[in-house]
Amino acid sequence: MNFFQQWGQFMMAGAKAFAAWEIDNAHTILQDRKRVLLLGLLLIPVLLGGIAFAEQIGGALPDLLGGKKAYSPAFYSTGIFIVSILIGLGAGLITGCIGAGGGFIIAPALMSAGIKGILAVGTDLFHIFAKAIMGSVIHRKLGNVSVPLAVVFLLGAIIGATVGGVINRVLYEINPVLSDAFITTVYAGMLGFLGIYALMDYLNARKGGTSDAGAHGAKAEGAEMGSLPKKIQALNIPPMVRFDHDLVPGGRGISWVFLVLSGALVGLAAGIMGVGGGFLTFPIFVYVLGVSSMTTVGTDIFQIVFTAGYASISQYAIYGFIFYTLAMGMLLGSLVGIQVGAMVTKVVPGITIRGFYAMAVLAGFVNRIFALPAKLGEMGVIPISPGLGKTLDTIGIWAFFIVISGFGVWVIGTFVTNISKLKGEGEAHS
Repeated sequence: MNFFQQWGQFMMAGAKAFAAWEIDNAHTILQDRKRVLLLGLLLIPVLLGGIAFAEQIGGALPDLLGGKKAYSPAFYSTGIFIVSILIGLGAGLITGCIGAGGGFIIAPALMSAGIKGILAVGTDLFHIFAKAIMGSVIHRKLGNVSVPLAVVFLLGAIIGATVGGVINRVLYEINPVLSDAFITTVYAGMLGFLGIYALMDYLNARKGGTSDAGAHGAKAEGAEMGSLPKKIQALNIPPMVRFDHDLVPGGRGISWVFLVLSGALVGLAAGIMGVGGGFLTFPIFVYVLGVSSMTTVGTDIFQIVFTAGYASISQYAIYGFIFYTLAMGMLLGSLVGIQVGAMVTKVVPGITIRGFYAMAVLAGFVNRIFALPAKLGEMGVIPISPGLGKTLDTIGIWAFFIVISGFGVWVIGTFVTNISKLKGEGEAHS
């Protein structure tokens, strides 16, 4: 297996694990009346007063802040709130239906809607944190949370999230366009790689005649380990952290150094990209560190809450880089989208789901790569006319929203036309 395939499987496993966390959270919130009531109470001030108040103060904002053009640090409107719900709905439909990586489109979608990159990252992080808290995911689910593993890992995650947040803020202070270009480049690289791998996976599945979606769940790991985890666990650099006592007699052990380094990488990704780092934790734990999938899932749930919470509050909220009402709109839309998407998987062939996932991720890649020339041109990095840069950016935006909207319409249409069938399945299982 070549490097591209190995890295693609690595990222795909992370995307699936992160989506599984989102789906579980959505079910937990919507199946509890108290949590639904809490969500409603949080939305009331947003709907009744938040928008009107923000619209009033928005007009009073100066054109320049600190000598730079104001990139909407506080301004809010009814239109952008509706857009936030639709973005959350689209991400939720992808997560629920495909079971992998719907959250990856949130920051690109927000940036395409006119929100600057640093605000999109901060808001996405806060949205993840709010979802985690509302889903009450801080628990020792099935006893599978390794607290020592999580605590040492979080030490690195806090360091990484701090560095990521500082990088974004420093670049923003230097030049807001530079900040946008940096975040855009990071997303273009990740979405491009993942999208190409997903497309190849889809084409190979069609060629091979397989129809398994392979979307819900990732590689199950038990007592077996690959060569890399064995080598890492064999390095005795004290203190050693013990885990998986229920799986292996005496448990497994790994040096704190590797846990801190892994946490730093996850935290850095969270601080820069605003996706909570959850998409990296699963593959790193299972494929690199040799942690069983059972322990990984519980520990990943534990770390997402603290990593997203720390990054969103300490690196973005206190600096004014979060749209709270925007985050609530995305939360509302994603909860609905995940439920609808998850039900549609019961009536849609797995091979179709693979194809849509590849299209959605590649649409995000095209969106970000087409937005980059205008930003580089504005900074004088490349010679490109403002008109051409804007045209490319517009093409990327339209391509992105056409694909995501088309996918959304297809999923909702499939859901509506199969309501009776889905209702029958639900009654049969009840």
